[in-house]
Amino acid sequence: MKPLLAAFLGAVAMFVWLMVAHMFTPLGMAGMNYLPGEDAVSSALAASIGTAPGMYMFPTGGLTKQSSSEEKEKGMQRVMDEMKTKPSGLIVYKPAGSTFNFGKTLAVEFLTDFALALIAVLLLAQTRIGTFAGRVGFVVLLGVLAAIASNVPYWNWYGFPGTYALASMFTGIVAMFFAGLVIAAVYKPAAIDR
Repeated sequence: MKPLLAAFLGAVAMFVWLMVAHMFTPLGMAGMNYLPGEDAVSSALAASIGTAPGMYMFPTGGLTKQSSSEEKEKGMQRVMDEMKTKPSGLIVYKPAGSTFNFGKTLAVEFLTDFALALIAVLLLAQTRIGTFAGRVGFVVLLGVLAAIASNVPYWNWYGFPGTYALASMFTGIVAMFFAGLVIAAVYKPAAIDR
């Protein structure tokens, strides 16, 4: 029961920190900009993509989802050539008529935080870390691992802004620090419970 309680309370700590970071600090919008010429761009996207939600990259080098492996190999060179003269990027697209469900989004966020905290507790249970600071440090290192794995590749391969990646890494690591404080206070691995 203690592992679940530690994970739940750790998730609450993470959730509260992430809410504060996104609502009351500039971290939530770090590296993001508002789209200039939104109406013209939105009209062009709707005309080009229509009602198919998804993530789209450009330039395409003439590639489509139906391109063969051979075509993709040649097309990637065209993409690199086109990037020299055309803008490039990724678009996460939702067609007109999409709705944002704030309650559902908050629930998914909390469940994600709970899953992360539970994994941290389960991994901590495999250790013999006896000190409070050691247990907090273990959870923080898991946060560092997750932050690097989930942000650096997007910055490196897809051009996510460095400011965005650093802010996302910072908020994630701090979230795991707060979770670690709670987890370490509530849960000790069985080998040291005695």
